[in-house]
Amino acid sequence: MLWSVVTIVVAVYVGLCGVLFFMQRSMIYMPTPTTPAHASSLVLDVPDAQLRVSARAIDGPKAVLFFGGNAEDVAYTVPELAEAFPDRAIYALHYRGYSGSSGSPSEHALRSDARAAFAMVHARHPDVMVIGRSLGSSLAIQLAAEEPVSRLILITPFRSILEIAKRVVPFLPVSLLLRVPDGSWRYAARVTCPTTIISASHDEVV
Repeated sequence: MLWSVVTIVVAVYVGLCGVLFFMQRSMIYMPTPTTPAHASSLVLDVPDAQLRVSARAIDGPKAVLFFGGNAEDVAYTVPELAEAFPDRAIYALHYRGYSGSSGSPSEHALRSDARAAFAMVHARHPDVMVIGRSLGSSLAIQLAAEEPVSRLILITPFRSILEIAKRVVPFLPVSLLLRVPDGSWRYAARVTCPTTIISASHDEVV
């Protein structure tokens, strides 16, 4: 009987490890379905996908480039950003597989897409403020470390997905199972633009 119990426990543990290993991408990226546009949309062509960019376009040198959370339809966020920054054009990137963008999300692909989105916006507006919320904060930090971002705003940012995973499932060897690069903290020291960090005391995710 003891051997049977041990066998069951080991099988369950191995099964949980397998679930985390094979389903980690779907746990990190939660694409939103295509919804009616709540803002004007642009199409950004990248080598292997077409990305939707919700926008509030105005003339002038200033713009905001926004990267949202893991289950956020950023089209809904554009009106809030437009109200907060009335003198800036607003651009919000829909990640691959999210609400109108083709392709499949991954760390490498999203980093490349963020750089392409910045290049598009910066070509139109020399003063680009970058805002990243939750999952998007990692992209925003890495972009600000590499490109001439005028200001960085981070909303509920995190150091790395690995740290969060260790806290959520401390009984699993997540360091061995996660295939996601270990995060934004490696780039943070290279950010030189003015930066605002907004944290939430009751944030149950980050």
